[in-house]
Amino acid sequence: MDATDGGPVSSKAPRVRGTAEGSALLERVGNATQPEAGRSPALRASDRERDAVVQRVQEAFAEGRLDDIEFDERMRAALTARTHADLDVLLTDLPAEMAAPGPAPATVGRGPGRVAIALKSSVRRGGRWRVPERYTTVVYKGSGWLDLRAAELSGPVTTFLAVAYKSRVTILAPPGVRVEMTGFGVTQGPDEEDPGYRLPTDAPMIHVRGVAYKGTVEITTRPPERQALHG
Repeated sequence: MDATDGGPVSSKAPRVRGTAEGSALLERVGNATQPEAGRSPALRASDRERDAVVQRVQEAFAEGRLDDIEFDERMRAALTARTHADLDVLLTDLPAEMAAPGPAPATVGRGPGRVAIALKSSVRRGGRWRVPERYTTVVYKGSGWLDLRAAELSGPVTTFLAVAYKSRVTILAPPGVRVEMTGFGVTQGPDEEDPGYRLPTDAPMIHVRGVAYKGTVEITTRPPERQALHG
C-alpha cells in the first residue's frame, strides 16, 4: 500500500534568518509595506500577534509561496520576534490575508483516514491534509514520511502511533508545537528539546507513541537538508 501527497512548491521569496536579519530587511524595503493603523513598529509584540503571523506563514507555505527553508526560517523568526517591526518584515512579500470563507457545506462520507499501512513500500503524507486526533501508521521494510507543516490538526492534542519494522518513520512538525514521545526505538531532534523560544500555553501538542524493531521512529521540526546537485 502506498499513499502519496504532493508537497508545496518553492518560491522566490527572500529568506529571513532571525530578528536581526528581519530588521535589516525591513529597512531595505523602506515604505513598501506600511504598518497597520495604530500599530507602532517599535512596540513589543504579544503572544497573540506572534501567533497570527505564524498562522499566516503556515498558510503561505501551504499555498506554495515559501519553500522549506524559507518556511522554517520565518516560523522561527516569528516565534522569537520582539517587536511589531520584527513581525511585519516576515509578511512584506506576502499578500494580505484573505477574508475567511463562509462555512463549507456539509459533506457525506468518511472523515480523514486514521490508519496507513505500508508493506515493503512507503507511506507519505504532505501538503494540505486533515490529521485526525489519533493516527496510526505501520511500516514493514519500507519508509514513512508524515509532513504536518501545512496540515490541519483536528484537535489541540494529536496522537500518533507509529510502528516501524526494519523501517524509518519520520514525522515533520512545524515549529511552535509541543512534542512528546514515548515508546522505544524513538528519537527526537535537539531543537525539540530546546527550541530556543517560549511556546504559548495553548500551543498544539503532538504525542508520538513509537515502536521500532531494527528501525527508527523520529520526529523533527527541521526539514531535511537538500542534496547538492551534481552536473
